[in-house]
Amino acid sequence: MGAESAVGRTGAAPAEDSVDRHIARWTGKVPFDVPTEAVITRIQLLAKHVAHGKERALAETGLQAFEFDTMHRLASRGAPWRAPSAELAAELLLSPAGMTGRLDTLEKSGLVRRLRGAPDRRRVDVELTDEGHRRWTEAMRWRGIAEAGMVEALDDGDRAALAALLKRMLLKVETR
Repeated sequence: MGAESAVGRTGAAPAEDSVDRHIARWTGKVPFDVPTEAVITRIQLLAKHVAHGKERALAETGLQAFEFDTMHRLASRGAPWRAPSAELAAELLLSPAGMTGRLDTLEKSGLVRRLRGAPDRRRVDVELTDEGHRRWTEAMRWRGIAEAGMVEALDDGDRAALAALLKRMLLKVETR
């Protein structure tokens, strides 16, 4: 990011945030690297804001997190938003019994339907209903609003630069 980004668009020093106050409070009391502390603490706080945005999206749509997660997995497959229940259970790290309970709840709410396989009646596919897809789409819209609000302080170049820096950090920890 260029000097303009570091200082702000007006040329004035950026406002103090909660991390600046955190660092000032702890400086000299415990040993830490200030730039590292600033980066990590800001990432942690931003992650909390992302989680709050997700919670609001669920509240606005009347969905529970497990419902959204299941529907999200189905929606990721594209129309007709269908997957074998065993595959969904594996992706969601659920036991067969846990998956059954989850699907019972979603089916009673009219968000998914179960379809028996014709050649193999033991196979059960799960499909989003139109209402399930509508509610998932609405939750995604609310999440998008929250996420856009977080990054609107950055122009396109800043967003690209930040994404590249965060990717470099993530690749470092993922390839250890």
